[in-house]
Amino acid sequence: MMKFTRRLSLLIVTCILCISCVRLDPDIIQAGSNDYNIAMQSSRDEQMLLNLVRLKYRDTPYFLEASSVSSQFRLSSQAGASANFQSRPIRDTIGLDGNISFVEQPTITYAPLHGNDFVQRLLIPVSLDTIFLLVNSGWSLERVLRLTVEKINGIYNGPTASGPTPADAPIFENFLEVATKLEQLRKLDQIRFAYRQDDDTAQAVVTFSSGAGASPLIASLKDMLGLDTDASQFRMIEGKTDSYPQDTIVISTRSLLGVLFYLSHSVEVPDADKASGIVTRTLYPDDTEFDWNDLTAGLFRVHSAGTATQYGLIQTSYRGHRFFIDDRDQDTKSTFSLLTQLFSLQAGEAEGLKPVLTIPVGQ
Repeated sequence: MMKFTRRLSLLIVTCILCISCVRLDPDIIQAGSNDYNIAMQSSRDEQMLLNLVRLKYRDTPYFLEASSVSSQFRLSSQAGASANFQSRPIRDTIGLDGNISFVEQPTITYAPLHGNDFVQRLLIPVSLDTIFLLVNSGWSLERVLRLTVEKINGIYNGPTASGPTPADAPIFENFLEVATKLEQLRKLDQIRFAYRQDDDTAQAVVTFSSGAGASPLIASLKDMLGLDTDASQFRMIEGKTDSYPQDTIVISTRSLLGVLFYLSHSVEVPDADKASGIVTRTLYPDDTEFDWNDLTAGLFRVHSAGTATQYGLIQTSYRGHRFFIDDRDQDTKSTFSLLTQLFSLQAGEAEGLKPVLTIPVGQ
């Protein structure tokens, strides 16, 4: 009997020690952080897409920001033992049991982006500094210009597209040609965007390659922009005027809200919504309908469907329809990524207004 009791005590102690040694594995924490990272990115992308769809319908956009994410981990364990002593020749029995429970309790705090500061950031035109930053960080020059610029030296890039869907077709064809040629020069390494120190100010300048190695594209582009054919460096300034000297490139940029409106026009909507007047139909002078995909071809496109699609990694529902970005559309995905970066640059420092919405997940 004493031998059996010692054996039972040893088993109980062993069980308790094993359970007490259980700890949170670092892999669990890492997996949790990765899951939050993916979920937050998905939520941000879906919100951006949702607001583009809202603008297509002339509805008010609204932004929420997850201002904080915290999580608590709780680990509990218990152990037990039982014994049954029988008369001989029935053998004694010993029962051991243990339980380990692991609970994660995350809390996510949302803050609405609103108020005077945020609205101003939405309405302030994108600066030359931001354009230079994006271009010199590796983004396609054509993509950046088509997205952020309304006019360059009097050549229009659909300025009416910077607001709610217009009734008349926009003017953009010549600008698209200019943007395409500028991108070709960038790929040939025959154009530079930089700053030149003039007295106490930094002047934005565009420099073209000169000499025998210069591309014929440069002469063609200078002719379209009305620039001095003999010069190789031109200052770049922001402005609305169509009057400019031959040594200057004048650009008029969109606001962040204008960029959002510009991309929202490429959201495909059901024909029934256009027929009912819920969505504005844009027409040519001969009353034929303008296809907004002509303006954003190779740049951005959002599809609509009755249900979710396997090719729509970024999806959202609105007004009973499903809107999505085709996961195979690399151009649209690139522009969407550029949009999120531009949004962070323009509106990232804006403070959300209280009250905030705090959600303890799982309760």
